Amino acid sequence: MIELSNVTCELAGKKILDNVSLKIPEGQTMVIVGSSGAGKSVTLKHIIGLMAPDSGKVLVNDKCIHDVKARELENIRNHMGILFQSGALINWMSIFDNIALPLREKTDLDESSIADKVRERLAMVDMQGTGEKMPSEVSGGMKKRAGLARAIVRDPAIILYDEPTSGLDPVLSRSIDTLIAEMQKRLNVTSIVVTHDLNTAYNVGDRIAMLHEGQIIINATPKDFAENKDPVVQKFVEAQHLAQT
Repeated sequence: MIELSNVTCELAGKKILDNVSLKIPEGQTMVIVGSSGAGKSVTLKHIIGLMAPDSGKVLVNDKCIHDVKARELENIRNHMGILFQSGALINWMSIFDNIALPLREKTDLDESSIADKVRERLAMVDMQGTGEKMPSEVSGGMKKRAGLARAIVRDPAIILYDEPTSGLDPVLSRSIDTLIAEMQKRLNVTSIVVTHDLNTAYNVGDRIAMLHEGQIIINATPKDFAENKDPVVQKFVEAQHLAQT
């Protein structure tokens, strides 16, 4: 389980997170939404251990990740896969080599076993036969898929998604939603999805938490989130509908 307990973070004199508490049970998908600057990415960085809170704790499987030694933090991160907003592929490496990189750097697998693993993960994201292509030769949606294949190539227990549908058209966005849901079911992982896209939130989330002015103002099922009468939540939902019409 992942838990943020009374996490506060201040940057440049402004409270980005203000006493935030959030529990994400093992095997569930938590979606974190909110307007730009609400603290979504900062929350993700705390969970990864790239940032430490000014006060409060971040626990991953009961370990406080900002209090552990560097080697133990690396071990915790080894059980996480991250899909970055851009896909974050290395431009001078093929799709195959991008996906193989974590295996080559972090495991003792031989090249034959690595090749089998990469082909298996390419098939899981419906990118069979694209391994020899360069990132510049594939679409934005395929870059996201390749980034996801790399994120899952070491069989992580936790997958973190940073704006997974950003920059994609509605059709591609919904295909990425489907892929996220499939990964959660097939790999039985715990997923955290940071997004501004409510369609994604509704499609993949077991629960949706909304950050507003540094605090979580609602943590609910997709149905209850959509029907919530809080004026801030309603305004956010209505803005999404207007943007899509």
